[in-house]
Amino acid sequence: MPDKAQLNAATNQKIAPSARIASSAILEGDVSIGAGTVIGHGAVLVAEGGTLRIGENCIVMENAVIRSTAHNDCQIGNHVMVGPHCHLTGCRIDDEVFIATGACVFNGAHIGKGAEVRINGVVHIKTVMEAGAMVPIGWVAVGDPAQYFPADQHEQIWNVQKTLDFPRYVFGVDRESEGVVRQMMERYAHFLRKQQVDDE
Repeated sequence: MPDKAQLNAATNQKIAPSARIASSAILEGDVSIGAGTVIGHGAVLVAEGGTLRIGENCIVMENAVIRSTAHNDCQIGNHVMVGPHCHLTGCRIDDEVFIATGACVFNGAHIGKGAEVRINGVVHIKTVMEAGAMVPIGWVAVGDPAQYFPADQHEQIWNVQKTLDFPRYVFGVDRESEGVVRQMMERYAHFLRKQQVDDE
C-alpha cells in the first residue's frame, strides 16, 4: 500500500505534515490542506474540475461536504470552523469565519473575515458577505452586497435570488427553457462521468 506522501503526489494533493485527516474522510482531486488543520470523520472534500484549498488551523467537522467546481474554485482561509453536516460549494471564505452545523454556502459566494453563518444558515450563489457579518440561525443571505432574510420571507428572498439565475450560473441552462431540471441533471451527470473517466 502506498504511503501518505506517495498517495498525495499521485492525486495532486498537498497535505501539510501537521494536518490531521480522519481515516473515514474522503479527499479527491486537487486538494490542499494547511498546517494544523483537522478534517473530521465522514468529511468529503472533492475538487470537481477546480482547486480546493483549506488554510492553516482550520477545523472541518464530521460529515461536512466541501467541493470546488469547474467554474468556481473553493478557497478557505486560516482559522476557519466548518461545522458538522455543512455543505460548501465553489465559494471563498476568508480567515476566522465560523460556519455552524448544517449551514450551506453556494457557488461564487464570498464570506468576509470574521463573519458567522449560524446553524442551518444559507449563503446563496454569488452572495458577498462583508467582514464581521452574521447570518442568524436558519436565515438566508442573498445578493451582492448580501441582504439577510428569515427563511419564511420567500418572496423577498426570491426577488433577489431570481436575478442571480442559479440554473444559468451553475449549470449553463436557461431558466425559462423547457425541461430545465432535466437539462441541468443531464449536463451535471455528463460532467461527473467525464471527471470519473479522467481520474482513472
